Amino acid sequence: MLSQLVGEKGHVTGIDMTKVQVEVAKTYLEYHMEKFGFQAPNVTFIQGCIEKLAEAGVQKESYDIVISNCVVSLVPDKPRVLQEVYQALKYGGELYFSDVYASLEVPEDIKSHKVLWGECLGGALYWKDLAIIAQKIGFCSPRLVTANIITVQNKELESIIGDCRFVSATFRLFKLPKTEPAKRCQVVYKGGITGHEKDLIFDANFTFKDIIRDPFKLAEESDKVKPRHAPGGAGGCCGKKKSC
Repeated sequence: MLSQLVGEKGHVTGIDMTKVQVEVAKTYLEYHMEKFGFQAPNVTFIQGCIEKLAEAGVQKESYDIVISNCVVSLVPDKPRVLQEVYQALKYGGELYFSDVYASLEVPEDIKSHKVLWGECLGGALYWKDLAIIAQKIGFCSPRLVTANIITVQNKELESIIGDCRFVSATFRLFKLPKTEPAKRCQVVYKGGITGHEKDLIFDANFTFKDIIRDPFKLAEESDKVKPRHAPGGAGGCCGKKKSC
């Protein structure tokens, strides 16, 4: 998906700590190149750890976006993960990632449980700590995008977890220059993104909408949601005894 998204002139780097995973991924490079009509592959796969990106050959300030799907919870040193990602991002770039978070500081008996660790629960970060770590490194405040409660349908594991609850959440972390003063501004979404013709969701709290200035267009859009009928068959602002 990322290969297609960035296009033939863009580039994607995939990284995994497992040699087998990297080798399997490489076997599909030519398939996707032909599927998207590219003259050459725009993806490179390397073996390495997410908390050791520089050691794996990832250059500083060389990427616009870093995407991670439930990997940070499997790394004991989470501040180092965010630090490495911060170094790899260009200014204006972001870390867009999903992971597992806990409702409180995870007790040692949960952390040391092999099954719970393997299920990404034992290594879950206390959700409030994410903002503290991120801002200490230099990221802006985390932007929450989505969240879903994780249920554990196992009596034995439930007894070990106790009062600790877990959630799968997606956050956006932005790396912005610190030299520029923060100024209020207006953002206008002009559309153009397939599937988001009328609005673009930034996070769980903010949505950029396409500005409507044409009253007829607004009326048409409103009618699609809920048809409006004037009382008594009169039109608009005109009452029964008035005419427009």
